[in-house]
Amino acid sequence: MAHLDLASTGRLGGGTWRFPADQPLVLDSGAQLTGLELAYQTYGALNTDGSNAVLICHALTLDQHPAGVHPNTGKPGWWTRLIGPGKPIDPARHFIICSNVIGGCMGSTGPASINPATGQPYGLAFPVITIADMVRAQAMLIDALGIDTLLAVVGGSMGGMQVQQWAADYPERLFSAVIVASASRHSAQNIAFHEVGRQAIMADPDWRGGAYAQHGVRPEKGLAVARMAAHITYLSEPALQRKFGRELQRDGLSWGFDADFQVESYLRHQGASFVDRFDANSYLYITRAMDYFDLAAGVGGVLAQAFTRARNVRNVRFCVLSFTSDWLYPTAENRHIVRALTAAGCRAAFVEIESDKGHDAFLLDEPVMDAALHGFMSSVDREQGL
Repeated sequence: MAHLDLASTGRLGGGTWRFPADQPLVLDSGAQLTGLELAYQTYGALNTDGSNAVLICHALTLDQHPAGVHPNTGKPGWWTRLIGPGKPIDPARHFIICSNVIGGCMGSTGPASINPATGQPYGLAFPVITIADMVRAQAMLIDALGIDTLLAVVGGSMGGMQVQQWAADYPERLFSAVIVASASRHSAQNIAFHEVGRQAIMADPDWRGGAYAQHGVRPEKGLAVARMAAHITYLSEPALQRKFGRELQRDGLSWGFDADFQVESYLRHQGASFVDRFDANSYLYITRAMDYFDLAAGVGGVLAQAFTRARNVRNVRFCVLSFTSDWLYPTAENRHIVRALTAAGCRAAFVEIESDKGHDAFLLDEPVMDAALHGFMSSVDREQGL
């Protein structure tokens, strides 16, 4: 296998890696992606024995820029509070890697990519993908980087699903794993919210059966509604009440259907800004991958069986974090993961964090989460002599 030149990346690197035609990505559906491209970012440097690599797995609408300054927006990376000098994941000690998932729209192969068979964007010709497919692609990138074992794999929300998949599929390559605000499978409620979003996109006349790029349009209205519906699930009722309550946008009511309430204006803004940075078809494919996720399904429905190799092959260390007000992936779902890890004999630490910020708490200022992750990573570093 061809390897990336890590010496050329310095302390901050990345780009897009295109795999040779003889290295296709074989998907769970039976399809293959040839000429796979993965956009990735790295921070820090790999040490001489390759023992300090940390893989960051991103959530649904995020990307490969968790730290530093985002090159497109100029804003801080989405996990800058956790990744950086003196922080739990520190480029002075760790070689940090984050890649855009397959099916994404930030540089990795996805439905907006050019289909080599047609010379046009894939659109709905792109094969359906799974969380396991995303992880399989990440493992190919880790191979290309010449890394045998990861010190840690860390992710929240959909990123936490990827972490679990890594532990199930590649335990021999992991020393530790951090799962934040996640679940071992999607609930009926979560699938229902995703379906509302997908139907909003597909009902937009500009969706054009997924071929909107060829027509020079985008299903902006449908994608905006999908984002608005999803964003509600990322918050909590106390957070919405604290931030907006029933406050009006202006003096008096409009007696119409403008955004009278501040919360309406906020959701409209979330939807409008989202369409400028995300591809509608990617939203369809990634939400479907999350809906298909059920880690226990392949092992007789017993989640502990999925983690047995993580105990027997490598004795992977786990840390699981949840938030009290998260109703998208509530504490009960995270405890289910911890119970399965314990039943499998794995070493698992668990912290439920008091917060009224809902699911989005994993991306916001939460000192208890920062302290828990710092403590866990410090112990992992000590065990590995870093």
